Amino acid sequence: MGDENKERTESSFVTRSCAYRKELVVATGIFAGIPVDDYERALEWYRRLLGAEPAFYPNDVEAVWQLAEDRFVYIIVDAGRSGGAVNMIWFDDPAATVAGIKDRGLEPTEIEKHDPVWKYVFHDPDGNEIGIGGNISEPD
Repeated sequence: MGDENKERTESSFVTRSCAYRKELVVATGIFAGIPVDDYERALEWYRRLLGAEPAFYPNDVEAVWQLAEDRFVYIIVDAGRSGGAVNMIWFDDPAATVAGIKDRGLEPTEIEKHDPVWKYVFHDPDGNEIGIGGNISEPD
């Protein structure tokens, strides 16, 4: 009898999950913020990580990088919340992307392998976690 209840509960959960997903609106963009303590130090670090200058500076405490159409990441001075961000940026070829980052002087602190998806973990000077990830066709 216990197994029957478990099956009904699991089946009911799956049905509710599928019904919920049908109602979700598909996101077409993101504007992800990363709180930092020291603006100049963070600006330099993210330039090296992303390999580019910011796309724009909305004010004197923010810098915004455009990763793709309607996909942005930005730093913002917010000392009270700095160090708590956890983000991952998905790349078609994460190994090549990380090789470029290494050439710019940054090293991942760890590599999480969830074959075929790998996540190269970086930490900015405030402790925010930025993952560079994607499908790995051939491990490096």
